[in-house]
Amino acid sequence: MDGDAMREVLDAELGRFGERGVNAAMALIPPDESAEAVVVAALAEGTWDVVVIGGGIRKPEALLTFFERVVNLVRLHAPAAAIAFNSSGGDSVEAAGRWL
Repeated sequence: MDGDAMREVLDAELGRFGERGVNAAMALIPPDESAEAVVVAALAEGTWDVVVIGGGIRKPEALLTFFERVVNLVRLHAPAAAIAFNSSGGDSVEAAGRWL
């Protein structure tokens, strides 16, 4: 999926959170040396009940160590948050809902 199409899906998903009265935010995490700063900054923006980690980070086998790094950053910087996993950009509401 191209970047613009993915952004549309993710923006629609943020809208679905809003329709349900759930305050949500999104961080797009580049799989490079800036990832840690992006994750830490996003987690510092609030107190989170649940953090959804998307399939774009989780599914590609080549990103396994990157995925581990993201999970552990969430554990360190949002220790009270549940961690959920979506199967696509269009079911993050359901993933979060399992823990809200």
